Amino acid sequence: MTKRSPFKYFKTSSEIIRLAVMMYVRFPLSLRNVEDLLHERGVDVSHETVRFWWHRFGPMFAGEIRKRRIEGLQSSRWRWHLDEMFVKINGEQHYLWRAVDHEGEVLESFVTKTRDKKAALKFLKKAMKKHGRAETLVTDKLRSYGAALKDLGMADRQETSRWLNNRAENSHLPFRRRERAMQRFRRMRSLQKFAAVHASVSNHFNQERSLSSRDIFKTNRTAALAEWRGLCAR
Repeated sequence: MTKRSPFKYFKTSSEIIRLAVMMYVRFPLSLRNVEDLLHERGVDVSHETVRFWWHRFGPMFAGEIRKRRIEGLQSSRWRWHLDEMFVKINGEQHYLWRAVDHEGEVLESFVTKTRDKKAALKFLKKAMKKHGRAETLVTDKLRSYGAALKDLGMADRQETSRWLNNRAENSHLPFRRRERAMQRFRRMRSLQKFAAVHASVSNHFNQERSLSSRDIFKTNRTAALAEWRGLCAR
């Protein structure tokens, strides 16, 4: 049975929808910024249309990216860096837990209202269900990690040091820039949804530019764009 195209009943072409979603999720742009950039390219859509596209297709694109990476065994189990971000939702403090591999790719994001042992345990179980158990888990000195890892029988795999977790700290920066452009979040569900989509899109276009020559970087960037344009094409 042929799978129906998700773009079937949309008047706008799938190429424009993919471009709008990529611009909004990947770069620190507001909905109106995306509207203006599309208008400059001769595409007349409102910012509310861009919002609808991102809500409709963002999780779909992210899900296909994750599926391809997991099927291709591209998830690392060697060393994970775990850290939590402080995020305010309607003036109330929440915590965005993130697992990052040794190359800076975000493996998992999870939003909670607390950062106790129960929250850490839920986060770790969610990450390990998708990616398996890591050989080493680098964390800060938050006791919740140690307690949760002890329950999982992985206390001997934890490493803590003052500068050892810089990989996770640096991985927060693109999301922080994106958060400021969005003028914060209003619901936990919105934060969880955007964090998951943003992580997949960032991973897809993450080329470790400083570690490659210019020619290799250009080749990888072209391949990533070509793959993006083929998402949900069937």
